[in-house]
Amino acid sequence: MKIVTYNVNGIKARLPRLLEYLAEGDADVVCLQELKASDDSFPAADIEAAGYGAVWHGQKSWNGVAVLTRGAQPIERVRGLAGEPEDEHSRYLECEVPDGNGGTMVVASLYLPNGNPRPGPKFDYKLRWLDRLRSRATELLSEEVPAVLAGDYNVIPHDDDTFSVRAMAEDALMQPESRAGYRRLLADGWTDALRTRHPAGKIWTFWDYQAGAWQRDAGFRIDHLLLSPRAADRLVDAGVDKAHRGREKASDHAPTWVRLR
Repeated sequence: MKIVTYNVNGIKARLPRLLEYLAEGDADVVCLQELKASDDSFPAADIEAAGYGAVWHGQKSWNGVAVLTRGAQPIERVRGLAGEPEDEHSRYLECEVPDGNGGTMVVASLYLPNGNPRPGPKFDYKLRWLDRLRSRATELLSEEVPAVLAGDYNVIPHDDDTFSVRAMAEDALMQPESRAGYRRLLADGWTDALRTRHPAGKIWTFWDYQAGAWQRDAGFRIDHLLLSPRAADRLVDAGVDKAHRGREKASDHAPTWVRLR
């Protein structure tokens, strides 16, 4: 099965590109981020017409995540992360989906805070959110189920995950604290699928709209799919559908995927 994470950067503006991707590809599960749409404006009918069931967690103008499943309806498990009752951001949605082998697995779509500018409250929130994600991820590991944490982590894990260390040196995406939070997830037992399949790095998932980043291939890797041990045992391949970033009015992220047997 193919599981995709795709930050669409506004589902209303990017709906034609998303529907193209669903029609042209072979994605079984698609995790969306940055819907920038309220729950009642999510294009559920269009998604259903494309052959996918959907669960979504929207927020007007900001954030928003969704899980789409081809030929089936995902079953919601968790909406939002525990730990900060006052946090109203729509950034985490966890569902049960068919695993392609007659069983089920857990897939979460997540949109980790950007954290800029730093230092400041936005960066502090990013680090707290990482800690809250780790708490939930630990609970998932204890269930010993195949699980995938897919999304825009807004973390550049390694120096070879960016076109320019100098350009990103002061950015919240590449700070030691951000990287440490990501490494703690891996140390707990999660596998970075893309890094496993492309250990040399230099594979991007995001290209800014500004300064000709796409034309210069000045990108970096911030979209990740982390696999629990039982999912990692089934890892076949992982990659980026880069060509979709070059289409007209495309998202600044490319669909990033893992294939499990």
